Amino acid sequence: LGLEGQKTLLESRVLLIGSCLVVLIVELLNSAIEAAIDRIGEDPHKLSGRAKDMGSAAVFISLWAVVMTWGLIGYERFIA
Repeated sequence: LGLEGQKTLLESRVLLIGSCLVVLIVELLNSAIEAAIDRIGEDPHKLSGRAKDMGSAAVFISLWAVVMTWGLIGYERFIA
């Protein structure tokens, strides 16, 4: 591998690790939202449900981004 190949490998590793770290960060934020809402009260409320649903959707989107990142880098590295 030349210098260009090493740079591409480093960029790929940063993207792979970074995408996983984003999922952890989003999951922590989602847990914080749920804890704050549960602290306010256990009574069902429309806005509380929406906030929890949006936090879960953010986790799902971040997981989807991980799948796409790993899939595209894996495809580029091993198949293309």
